[in-house]
Amino acid sequence: MDSYKRKMELTTIGTVKSPYKSRGEAPHQGRNQAELSEIIIQPEFEEALEGVEGYHQLIIIYWFDRAEDPLMKVVPHGRTKKRGIFSTRAPPRPNPIGLTMVDLIKREGPVLTVRGLDALDGSPVLDIKPYLPDLDSV
Repeated sequence: MDSYKRKMELTTIGTVKSPYKSRGEAPHQGRNQAELSEIIIQPEFEEALEGVEGYHQLIIIYWFDRAEDPLMKVVPHGRTKKRGIFSTRAPPRPNPIGLTMVDLIKREGPVLTVRGLDALDGSPVLDIKPYLPDLDSV
């Protein structure tokens, strides 16, 4: 496996301000949660938010910075049998990347208020993409 490792650099574009402070507090899926979170974009990326208000849903890509060490198999939430990590949405992945679709409530400068984000408080945000039903829904 080591022969396939390559160095990658990622840039944190923002940080999550969330009601979830620890792994045990975060919902297993954030999509249907009522709690609001904020995504605070770093000043050098604020202009990249232009036009985001035109979308009701956004896809947030973030880093599970407090995930356990990677596992190849896990027991998914609500199940009893182990499965390969790539057939689940569990955090202990080789690359602990979170992907969540959220409802955009409002934008105030560099701050996006969203509903449905399951990220922990302080999680680094890697990217934001608009949800486009024609492309993102099968």
